[in-house]
Amino acid sequence: MTARRNGAFNAQAFLESSGIARKIVDYERADAIFTQGDPCDHVMYIQKGAIKLSVLSKAGREAVVAMLGPGEFFGEGCLAGQPVRMGTATATTESTILLIDKTQMVRLLHKQHALSDRFIAHMLARNIRIEEDLIDQLFNSSEKRLARTLLLLARYGQRDKPRQIVPKISQETLSEMVGTTRSRVNFFMNKFKRLGFIEYDGDLEAGIEINSSLLSVVLRD
Repeated sequence: MTARRNGAFNAQAFLESSGIARKIVDYERADAIFTQGDPCDHVMYIQKGAIKLSVLSKAGREAVVAMLGPGEFFGEGCLAGQPVRMGTATATTESTILLIDKTQMVRLLHKQHALSDRFIAHMLARNIRIEEDLIDQLFNSSEKRLARTLLLLARYGQRDKPRQIVPKISQETLSEMVGTTRSRVNFFMNKFKRLGFIEYDGDLEAGIEINSSLLSVVLRD
C-alpha cells in the first residue's frame, strides 16, 4: 500500500500502512466516540461517516462547535497536553474511526514530513474556521448563520457542482450549531425552501439538497 495517490498525500493510506499502533472502530448513529471529561489518549481520523463535536455547559446547555466528515482529524488536543476531553464527539451517521495513540502520533509527526504537513494544514484550516465562526456569531443574523452552516455542511466550494447534499441532520442540531432556537431554524428553513435555495421532503433527516443560490443569503448586506 502506498501513502500517495495521484501525487497528493493520502493520510488514510499512510496511517494504515505505517505500522503504528492503532485500532479501527465502527460506530452506529448517535454513539459517543468520547465524552466531555474522558481521558485524552488518542487522535482520531474519520475514515467514513460524520462526527458532531459539542460542548455541555454547567447549566446543561449543549453547543455544537463542529461537524466533521471523512478525511478529517479530531481529538488532537491530547498532543498539546490536554489531560481530558473538553467536549463530546458523537457519530451522526454510521462511522468508521481510526484511533492513533498520542505517543505514536507525536513520533510520526516528528519523522514523517508528509503527514506533518497534512496535519498542520488541517490545524490551520480548523483555526481559520473557528475565527470565521466567531465573527459569524458576533456580527451576522441567525438567518445568515444558518445559511452559512448549511453551505459548510454541504462542503460548498470543495466540489465543482451547483448542488450538494447535506446528510441526515435534525433541526435541533442545526439550532445548536447556529446559536438560535429550533423555531427560528424551522422558519428560515421553510423560507429557504420556498425561495428554492434548498430542497427537502418533510423530515430533514432524509437529507437536504443545497443549491448554490443559498450563497446569496450569506453575501447579502
